[in-house]
Amino acid sequence: MGEEEKPMQKQHQNSIESFSAMKSSIKQAVQVISSLISLSHSIKVFNVKWQLIRKKLEEMSSGLMAVGNCDSSENAAAFSDVVPSILATVNECYDLGRRCVDLSYSGKLLMQNDLDVMVAKFDLHVKNLSGIYTAGVLSHGFAIVVSRPGFGACKDDMRFYVRDLLTRMKIGDIEMKRQSLVNLYQLMAEDERYMKLVALEVSDIVKLLVDFLDSPEMEIQEEASKIVSLISGFDLYKGVLVEAGIIGPLNRILETGSNLGKEGAVRCLQTLTVNSDNAWSVSAHGGVTALLKICSSGDFGGELIGLACGVLRNLVGVEEIKRFMVEEGAIATFIKLTRSKEEIVLINSMELLQNVASGEESVRALLRISDPKSSTSSKTREVALRAIENLCFPSQNCINTLMNYGFTDHLLFFLRNGEVSLQELALKLTFKLCGTSDEARKTMGDAGFMAELVKLLDAKSCEVRERAIEALSSLVSVPKNRNRFISDDRNIHFLLRLLDQEEGISGNKQLLLSILVSLTSCNSGRRKIASSGYLKYIEKLAEAQVSDAKRLVRKLSTNRFRSFLSRLWHS
Repeated sequence: MGEEEKPMQKQHQNSIESFSAMKSSIKQAVQVISSLISLSHSIKVFNVKWQLIRKKLEEMSSGLMAVGNCDSSENAAAFSDVVPSILATVNECYDLGRRCVDLSYSGKLLMQNDLDVMVAKFDLHVKNLSGIYTAGVLSHGFAIVVSRPGFGACKDDMRFYVRDLLTRMKIGDIEMKRQSLVNLYQLMAEDERYMKLVALEVSDIVKLLVDFLDSPEMEIQEEASKIVSLISGFDLYKGVLVEAGIIGPLNRILETGSNLGKEGAVRCLQTLTVNSDNAWSVSAHGGVTALLKICSSGDFGGELIGLACGVLRNLVGVEEIKRFMVEEGAIATFIKLTRSKEEIVLINSMELLQNVASGEESVRALLRISDPKSSTSSKTREVALRAIENLCFPSQNCINTLMNYGFTDHLLFFLRNGEVSLQELALKLTFKLCGTSDEARKTMGDAGFMAELVKLLDAKSCEVRERAIEALSSLVSVPKNRNRFISDDRNIHFLLRLLDQEEGISGNKQLLLSILVSLTSCNSGRRKIASSGYLKYIEKLAEAQVSDAKRLVRKLSTNRFRSFLSRLWHS
């Protein structure tokens, strides 16, 4: 061995010995800190002071363990002065803790002062550790990997692990921060108990997550956005995020973040903007413009656009924001989105349209989606039909547009062939359309609605039967439809059979009688009712003082039919 190599070997040996000594002192410090934390839980006085001290102790313990478990000797010099100083302060605090447990201190004010001094010392130690880490002494290459607590672990173990992750987020390099965020997300997604720890019990962590949303490192920003989105899904913790100032950073991600970051931000905003106060905050930070830009851009996938529409749907409930959206060209954007093949985009854009739009172009967009010939799903058609109901039925102009563009054909198809939910919705809209005008009723009569409604009079669902009877009653009020209905001999006989089956004086029975009364306005209607074989039943209802039955008897007892009926009733 050369003479020059001996000093280097000796220096390396000294470094190893120094590092070994440092690890030993760190281990001792961690043990004393752990013992003091346990002791602090049994202290019944100065609770606030000891909670603050305990928080500082946990932060120091995580930091020291991160160094003590690394494989590099490069840290020895940096920590040679810090660890003994920490150990001395912890021992000093341990003495104060003993005196608080035994209530052997000389005075409250003096002990409060001593505890304040201790908090200040611990705070300084935490800052010194953070400064050393920030300088790059601790890197991901030799970072400790603390074992995650198993399922059913005690709260102290869970809290310690979360605080350890918090320390890494504060002091680690970029990769350590990212991995800590990944681990935290997995914790919270798999075990809701960690949600309360993160949101309420481990101070600074939510604020740090919010700060990470503004990180220039996209990976850090993306992981943080996933976590805050997860937290926002719990009503109990939404206020914690808002108080931490999350709205501004989320809006900035919408403008400059990655697609993955945008998705996390939008998910979070969708849950937060259910509260109208937060809606105002989003608007004030420029969120409406950013969301509309996402919706109108061809650079984003359907999932992100659908989520952005979901946020705007929450915001549109504020009238001033709604006006701003219209001024920014939102209607044209949403109409364009109704051509999307993504179901989430289709549904959310339709719901937005019904909230902000009116006019022929919007109606035609919804009609195109509800068309049975379109390739959209049943769920999407249902949303389109509901949007048509909300958007069009309050306006006669929109009703006219519906009629001009074949809406009755859509309804008739769903009455005949639709799935149960679509059929019921189509029946509801059929009834509403019957009530709009005689012209609409004539068109529906010509299209064949009455035959489909008659079939539904025998449905299992009481609600379906009732709505079908109501719609049929409206349609036969038009003479042309009434004549068409009477021309089929089976129709009147079917109504009378249903009337006989109805128990008691139900609402359906009253409507059936009302329809029959309407049908007696023409001779052929009276003849078919009179010769049906149900006259004695109708007379029995009239004797029971059922008003429409009495009217029906009077209608059938005109001069022309009196002798004919007399023979029938007394045969």
